Amino acid sequence: MSTSAPAVAAHQLTKTYPGGVTALGGMDLTVAPGTVFGLLGPNGAGKSTTVKILTTLARPDSGTATVAGHDVLRHPGRVRRAIGVVAQKSGSDPVATGRENLQLQGRLYGVHGAMLRRRVGELLERFGLADAADRQVKGYSGGMQRRLDVALGLVHRPTVLFLDEPTTGLDPEARAAMWEEISRLAGDEGLTILLNTHYLEEADRLAERIAIVDRGRVVVEGTPDGLKGELRGDAVHLELGEALGEAGGTLLRPVLDAVSGVHDIQLEGRRISARADDGPAAVPALLAALDGAGVTVAAATVARPSLDDVYLRYAGRRYAEAEAAAEAAGTPGAGGDGPTGPGGERTDDLTTAGGAR
Repeated sequence: MSTSAPAVAAHQLTKTYPGGVTALGGMDLTVAPGTVFGLLGPNGAGKSTTVKILTTLARPDSGTATVAGHDVLRHPGRVRRAIGVVAQKSGSDPVATGRENLQLQGRLYGVHGAMLRRRVGELLERFGLADAADRQVKGYSGGMQRRLDVALGLVHRPTVLFLDEPTTGLDPEARAAMWEEISRLAGDEGLTILLNTHYLEEADRLAERIAIVDRGRVVVEGTPDGLKGELRGDAVHLELGEALGEAGGTLLRPVLDAVSGVHDIQLEGRRISARADDGPAAVPALLAALDGAGVTVAAATVARPSLDDVYLRYAGRRYAEAEAAAEAAGTPGAGGDGPTGPGGERTDDLTTAGGAR
């Protein structure tokens, strides 16, 4: 693969499930080599379907994609040899030991003998599993199992590593430890990492570039700091005493628009969100305008721009609102996009925890 060529590229990927459920509506994606790229979006946004197509576990209805320079439809075998995959759910054998799982994974990729023993030893040490290497995996903690999953994805030294919701279900301490390890992987090994996550903080901390996905499309792409920097001023959030309703919101908008220095106003039920050139100065003016309109405010906050604010600007709704809508619609699993199967997708092939085979 040429260093100037993208490590991952997708163009106009579409995928519709039986029943007319559209998971992807024209997904475009370009990931530079040696970077951590985050796919950020709520459950059901299309992230997991995208990953399954890129890892050859599903076929798009239309569109094209390449990974490590190989077409995912024409040369799936080449793609599989070049990638590592850490799926949402662990694929390790719970009755085998950590060492045995790594040895099996290596053999599946043609690594044998002394080379395999060295590689397994390196990974056990690197991921803090050496002391537990000969214990059955079913006795591992959640954090240990996830570290083993990542190690499985690295046995054959892939050039592109897919991490699909790598910290879902982990406690805060285990999540922080996993974040540190992902950061080290990108820095020490020069891997291209595609991180699929619905955690705003995870994408903000780990990814050099992110693509925010909503309803099967990328709505905006850039660096986390760059995207937040586009939102000038402060974020102002007001919690009202009661919901306005559509008619009340329509009547109230001219009142809010008349407040100087306030822009990008969004009304959602009991919440009003806006951008302000000077947040602390804008709050008293907003409270006075609302009081004059007979609207009670229960709480007011001012903050610097966040990825939640970026999502609101480009997707037109709060991130939590999108998550709640996906849950109400019965989206299966964290990040699952399809209507069938434990991960929301009928897969076209088998997979191990460490990579498609």
